[in-house]
Amino acid sequence: MLPFDPLFRNPHLQTIASHYWPRSRSESRWPLQSRLFETEPGVRVLVQSQGGGSGEGDRSRPPAVHLVLVHGLEGSGDGGYIRSLAFAALESGFVVHRFHMRTCGGTEHLCDTLYHAGLTSDLRSVVEQLGAPAILVGFSLGGNVVLKLAGELADAGPSLVRAAIAVSTPINLAACTHKLSQPENRLYERRFVRRMLARLRATGRYSDRDLAGLRSIIAIDDRITAPAFGFDNAERYYRTQSALNFLSTIRVPTLLVHSQDDHLVPFEMFDCPAVRSNRFLTLMAPAHGGHLGFLARGPHRFWLDHVILEWIATLTTSPALCHTGI
Repeated sequence: MLPFDPLFRNPHLQTIASHYWPRSRSESRWPLQSRLFETEPGVRVLVQSQGGGSGEGDRSRPPAVHLVLVHGLEGSGDGGYIRSLAFAALESGFVVHRFHMRTCGGTEHLCDTLYHAGLTSDLRSVVEQLGAPAILVGFSLGGNVVLKLAGELADAGPSLVRAAIAVSTPINLAACTHKLSQPENRLYERRFVRRMLARLRATGRYSDRDLAGLRSIIAIDDRITAPAFGFDNAERYYRTQSALNFLSTIRVPTLLVHSQDDHLVPFEMFDCPAVRSNRFLTLMAPAHGGHLGFLARGPHRFWLDHVILEWIATLTTSPALCHTGI
């Protein structure tokens, strides 16, 4: 696998620079097909699909596999890390689906419920409706959803999910929210809080009075998210929905990419029995990279995209992966 030669060794520079670094847009070559998937009665989620002969690439070659990309906290399919990997994957002939969690990406009106870090039913339903085993790629909070789903499926996983990839993933939700509230990370937390409160207001179901005084993610989860899903409080929500509880039952090839200097998600949580003993899990942990950063020197600026596709290439020799069309 391609070694990581960091463009910056400061984790905050990696995180911030990667967020704002220009990415190629794929929409002109591979038009986005926006579709609404009903995942349960009264719930629809947005999926934006690309590839499968709809673009300007080699239409004679069937795509190798469906890639389902899952964004992070308060993100969407237009996030830089999503656009970057989508472009690279489409150039390689893959079909790409940008999955949106409930009420994210301007879809607040599509259901009467919210999303949370362990809500896997929507993603499972979308993959089932796509009709072919998919490779799931989750970023940050989306990685928790991907890993938890793979663990829930257990031995039935290969029938639905060919492989899973999780990047900069908060597999211990309580540890990560407490880390985010520390002084050196308050800039990031304030940004997340502003976006969470804006989305809650956009649903039309919460007033300023309902949201008054909420200045941290833990406070929002304790007052809003946890009760909305019957978890009583944030502590129980974090304890039951962390992917850490499901790693030992994953039975599909799974790549964990996490920098050792991630300042939002402590690397120490990956020093656990499941990561050490589950043969289906591969941990790639460069010393630097920040949170969803991984900007590299040299021709492979977006090192993460290259490594993900390189790892996938080792799995795509089976004819069962081939699928045509979106």
